[in-house]
Formats: sequence, C-alpha cells, structure tokens
Amino acid sequence: MLRIQNLRKVFPGGVVALDDISLTVPDGEFLVIIGLSGSGKSTLLRCVNRLVEPTAGKIWLDDVELTALAPAQLREARKRIGMIFQQFNLVKRSSVLTNVLSGRLGSTSPLQSLFGRFPAQDYDRAYANLGRVGIPEKANQRADTLSGGQQQRVAIARALMQDPSLMLADEPVASLDPATSHSVMKYLEEINQQDGITVICNLHFLSLARRYATRVIALKAGQIVFDGLPADIDEARFREIYGEDAVEVEIR
Repeated sequence: MLRIQNLRKVFPGGVVALDDISLTVPDGEFLVIIGLSGSGKSTLLRCVNRLVEPTAGKIWLDDVELTALAPAQLREARKRIGMIFQQFNLVKRSSVLTNVLSGRLGSTSPLQSLFGRFPAQDYDRAYANLGRVGIPEKANQRADTLSGGQQQRVAIARALMQDPSLMLADEPVASLDPATSHSVMKYLEEINQQDGITVICNLHFLSLARRYATRVIALKAGQIVFDGLPADIDEARFREIYGEDAVEVEIR
C-alpha cells in the first residue's frame, strides 16, 4: 500500500506544484491521475520515488517511509518501484536487450554492471519480459531503430526486470498515436491484473482513464479536485477539472 500524507512541493521562485496532497493507494489498484499540464501530475509521481524531493509531507510504501530514507536506503527501496517515462529514457545506441537488462543494475554488483555482465537467469528473464510485451525478435536491434510504441514496450520490459510492487507511468502514451496508445496501456493493464502490480499512471485523455483505470484522481493547481470512479466524471466534473472551454477528445 502507498500512503501519501500532506505532501507539498514548492519549486524555486515560489511555484507551488503540490499543495497538501493526501491519498492512499491500495495494493493492486490501477490509479490514473488526470489534469491539465502543470497541474502537478508528474511532480506527484516523481515525489513518490524521490526523483523530485518533496518540500514537506510524508510518503510510505507499505511500512517504509520513503521520505525518511538515506541515499543508500533509497536505492534499495527504488528496486520495488518501476518507472516508465514519456520519452522512454532508453540508451538509443544500445541494443534492446541491453536496455532491458539495465533494469537489473540496482541488483548487480558495480563491477559486473561496469562491464555489462549479468547472470544467466537475468538474460532469461530479459527475453521472457520482451516476450510479454510482444517484441522478443527485437532483442538484438538498436533501440533507436524501433518505433515509439516499441520503445515504450522496451521500457515496460526494463521496469519489469526489477520485480516491482509499484509501477509509476508518467504520461507513457503522450507521444504515441491512438492505436499504439491502447497497445501500451493494455500491457500495463495486463501486468496490473496478472502480476498484481499496483499501477499509477498519468494521462491527458479522459477516454483512456475511463477505459483502464479502477480509480481516477484529478489534480488542479496542485490540489486533488476529484477522487473516485472513472464513470463518475460527468460533463460538469470534466469542466471543473479542465476548464469551462475544454472539449473532451476521445481516443479510439
């Protein structure tokens, strides 16, 4: 279970990105966070694994207070938290297989990781995870030869190498076309349902949130303005979240 209590983030210059956020995410939930650009979605996700340091508040993953961990302890805790980025964050000149294996760097000795040496079982798992996302035949290709959707699937396979209990996905389909967006979201849905991995995913499109989320949280100016079922976001709620002039766009 993830618990966030009175989380606040103020950036230099006084910009308040998160303003007293409190929420609980039970194990196995597929939580989607929606809101306008600048509403605090990415900051919230990055505070969870402390890629962004909170200004105030506390975050627990099960019985571990993430916000209280020293650097060495934080590295250990991050093994349980997978992260998928909007721009994939792959090493473009390296092979797909090497990128997937990098998900084990936190569990590999520094000397082994320096020379790119991994145990045989890690190679087996890497191929298995590439199979799970439907691209085992791409293992030896350079990452930059793949389409955007395929690169995001590599990123999912890399995150799975950590054996995470929590997966954070920061706008994972923002740069993808509608059909590819659904393909990527279905893989996230599969690992949520089949592996029991809790997923927290930032999305722009309400239609995707309605299709994949078990629960939706909406942020506006760093505050939670909605927390409930996707079906409960009616037209009035939509305009409260996105503004009176907003028009809902469907992704099919």
